[in-house]
Amino acid sequence: MTIRSEELAGQVALVTGASRGIGAAVAEAIAARGAHVVITARTAGGLEELEDRIHNSGGSATIAPLDLTDGDSIARLASAMAERWQKLDMLVLNAAMLGTLTPVAAIDGKEFNRLLTLNLIAQQALIANFDPLLRRAANGRLLALTSSVARTPRAYWGAYAASKAAFEVLVSSYGAEMRNISNLRTAILDPGGTRTQMRARAYPGEDPQSIKDPEAVGDFVAKLMVEGFDSTDFHALPKVMAPA
Repeated sequence: MTIRSEELAGQVALVTGASRGIGAAVAEAIAARGAHVVITARTAGGLEELEDRIHNSGGSATIAPLDLTDGDSIARLASAMAERWQKLDMLVLNAAMLGTLTPVAAIDGKEFNRLLTLNLIAQQALIANFDPLLRRAANGRLLALTSSVARTPRAYWGAYAASKAAFEVLVSSYGAEMRNISNLRTAILDPGGTRTQMRARAYPGEDPQSIKDPEAVGDFVAKLMVEGFDSTDFHALPKVMAPA
């Protein structure tokens, strides 16, 4: 259950892929702890609904519809946020696409290019453009959402797994670079089985009630943001979590 407090009051967070699922849950949980949350996704509809829920709960949010595969859009958002807030305390890299689950030899080149553009290249663009704002924060935190297949390869998951494995290396390298020159810290989170649309596409026969709700992941992320973490931290959540 989401806890309301002011532990993150005065701080600004950017959450990608926030129109639904884990991204929306993370944004709500961070906002419930007093942070102002900038929420972004490709379509405005889900973002507007999330913004209403946050505001109706006494929180604060700004929507920023954005196609992350457009590097210029990322740069414009970073400039706008720098002008308004001058810093970014928290960056949650959640947006990703699953793609088609298929043998490696059958991967469609065009789809693979789109998948790598969103899951890897856009993530580097986000890091590059928001690096100055993260470093201006007293304790900048970057959290990257990953998948178990990045570390334990699985048949038919090659395209998605490859993108997530590279993403983990990218974030870990950035954390190592920042560790001794700033207060910025990075961490990687594998949320495990969670009731999302992406999970339903990947496991169409799975009982959705057998896995945890996105709210459990959101509350875990908010707790991490309050407590802080080190750039070597990797967190993996179980498929089912006991109620708080």
